[in-house]
Amino acid sequence: MDLDFILQEYESAQQVDEAMRSVGFTRRGNQYFHPEARFYVEFPPGPLSIAGDYEIEPIEIRIGARSVLGLSATDSCRDRLAAFFHWNDRPGLQAAVQIALRSKVDLERIREWSEGREPQHAFRSSWRRSCA
Repeated sequence: MDLDFILQEYESAQQVDEAMRSVGFTRRGNQYFHPEARFYVEFPPGPLSIAGDYEIEPIEIRIGARSVLGLSATDSCRDRLAAFFHWNDRPGLQAAVQIALRSKVDLERIREWSEGREPQHAFRSSWRRSCA
């Protein structure tokens, strides 16, 4: 229910606060909320990684005339699986499966990345059942 943005360059947290406030967001703790949004926004510290893997190549996502860098479907899938592995986050596992079913992902890269991570057995059995 959130969007995470890792800022590559900014002068201060006050600058982020002002920018978010200018488009209707209010800050509570480290999260920004908008009355018309179903999600909240966070700015976690960088660098971007997925469970300690820093070798991520963002993709360009076009939004109208603008573009932002984001995670590929494969990396989004790995990110949600990381939540499952680390916190036994079942919604994370469900999200990973939905990403894989709806988008082209590199299953071999996901498999290799997942090797040695706990709970490995849960990944394999859940993934196989969900993708069968």
